[in-house]
Amino acid sequence: MQAIQLILENPVAFVSVAAIVSLMVGSFLNVVIYRLPIMLENAWRAELDEYNKPAEATAAHDTNAKESSQPFNLSTPRSRCPSCSHPISAIENIPVFSYLALRGKCRSCQTPISWRYPAIEALTAMLCGFIAWQMFATPAAALAAIVLTWALVALTWIDYDTYLLPDNITLPLIWAGLIANYYGLFTTLQSAVWGAIFGYLVLWSVFWLFKIITGKEGMGYGDFKLLAALGAWLGWELLPIVVLLSSLVGAAIGIAMIVFASHEKSKPIPFGPYLAIAGWIALVWGEQINHAYFRYMGLI
Repeated sequence: MQAIQLILENPVAFVSVAAIVSLMVGSFLNVVIYRLPIMLENAWRAELDEYNKPAEATAAHDTNAKESSQPFNLSTPRSRCPSCSHPISAIENIPVFSYLALRGKCRSCQTPISWRYPAIEALTAMLCGFIAWQMFATPAAALAAIVLTWALVALTWIDYDTYLLPDNITLPLIWAGLIANYYGLFTTLQSAVWGAIFGYLVLWSVFWLFKIITGKEGMGYGDFKLLAALGAWLGWELLPIVVLLSSLVGAAIGIAMIVFASHEKSKPIPFGPYLAIAGWIALVWGEQINHAYFRYMGLI
């Protein structure tokens, strides 16, 4: 307890611990980003197979299915090189440092390792270290914001890769935001509840309006739930800032991808990452942005 107290009272120690822990969590987030969509797809396929399987054949196939299926979750099987199946040892799995020591290559077959793994680890550590520095005066809020940051990092990359925002993350995030604000960590509980409601309804309304006009679906239901989660964490007052920032971030990144990365204009770009980025910016600077806007408009 004394060590914890010393960490909470020393800003350097608090930021350092937050960054180091988040660096390790970033390594786990790489696993979540890769495996969770596959786990969901496997579950959907199993449900579909079960639905399409003739009733009289169900019992006969259950035993064989259990014997042949290999467990695949966030802890099993052990991480391996996708090229040579070399098991990744603990010393080869130290966030960022192992990548640098191995010079970005598999120890066994020398196949290049994606830069994304250390980048996500380092990004998670930097974002959470910054959160700890900004919110050092309110440790409980800082710890909650760090957990939110972990979730936003995972959702950003999952949506970028698969166009999915899993309910496994977005729905608990809504409840976590309401619980955090039950204790008034970021806003009042009343504001958090209305933030969750308005967050969902805003994008739900845009979705249906766009579909009625064009006959196409402009976004997925996961986007509604993510904005609802951000509303639950930040309150309804910051939702306009989140929506505006997500549009600006989306426009800037979308144009950059088309110009510099030869992204096809006809290929859809997921909206979740822009919501996540905007939500994180609003988490850190939302009050200041709102204040500056109202002051500019002469409302205060």
